[in-house]
Amino acid sequence: MTRKLTSLALAALLACTGATSAFAAAPLVKTPNPGYFHMMLGDFEVTAIGDGTIELPVNTLITGMKPAQVDAELAKVHLKSPLDTSVNGFVINTGSKLVLVDTGSGDSGAFGPNVGRFLANLKAAGYTPEQVDEIYITHLHLDHVGGLISGGKIAFPNAIVRAQKKEADFWLSQANLDKASADMKGFFKGAQTSLQPYVAAGKFKPFEGDTELLPGIRAHAGDGHTPGHSRYLVESKGQKLVLVGDLIHVAGVQLAHPELTVGFDLNAKDAAAERKQEFDAAVKGGYLVGAPHIQFPGLGHLVKEGKGYAWIPVNYSSVR
Repeated sequence: MTRKLTSLALAALLACTGATSAFAAAPLVKTPNPGYFHMMLGDFEVTAIGDGTIELPVNTLITGMKPAQVDAELAKVHLKSPLDTSVNGFVINTGSKLVLVDTGSGDSGAFGPNVGRFLANLKAAGYTPEQVDEIYITHLHLDHVGGLISGGKIAFPNAIVRAQKKEADFWLSQANLDKASADMKGFFKGAQTSLQPYVAAGKFKPFEGDTELLPGIRAHAGDGHTPGHSRYLVESKGQKLVLVGDLIHVAGVQLAHPELTVGFDLNAKDAAAERKQEFDAAVKGGYLVGAPHIQFPGLGHLVKEGKGYAWIPVNYSSVR
């Protein structure tokens, strides 16, 4: 009897103090928010900057495979369509220059509420827009150049913007805009709105072909995804990183099936050929790859697997 009374008394005491309550008052966070990832490449510091994710109906965007087949390929890697697709930009700090490669989608609102975080995450990574010296653009689609402006004004006041001349000539042409299909007009308008303030300020300096832009950073020209799509090879102390731009959009499918392209590729045949060439070189050379649309931080190595490739994400390290 005494033991029973003691137990009842203890239960009453715990109830009064709230000790038996489940502390579930904290709200659910729901959304992960990776913002930046630092790593060293020789003497250079490379930082992946997350702009957020865009929900894409990839099962209808991939060409050369039926939607049901795409769904089956995605299921193999525990993904599904519509797919939350990363938008990544990259910072290269050479020690003397601060360089951006792509700038995310900006505040256009064109891609939904889960992107447009590039500037905030750049600042969280320890950099200010005023510190940026040069910006290299892979191509002039809005999810890569939208972040050039903020509130309609130049976001990086001290930066020179560079891209392939063929790319600029195509997207900044009023004549091309006028004759474009209704579906394509938005691509032209996005490029022109984002880049024209820099053109007007004399801060846009296009280049042609394969060329060294800074010691350790070299542009490689292409024409598959867009007419002047560029990749950038970064090298310091023998360590290499290639920033491939939109050579790949849906890693869960296109790594295993590198012959597949997407509806955004203006020249699908060349886009597939460039992907194979660049990916084979990365495998052979064993160097790092940075991709805007592979899951954040979009940095890793490629290895051959069957007729395609496998992706090995960069190792996380807290060592400084």
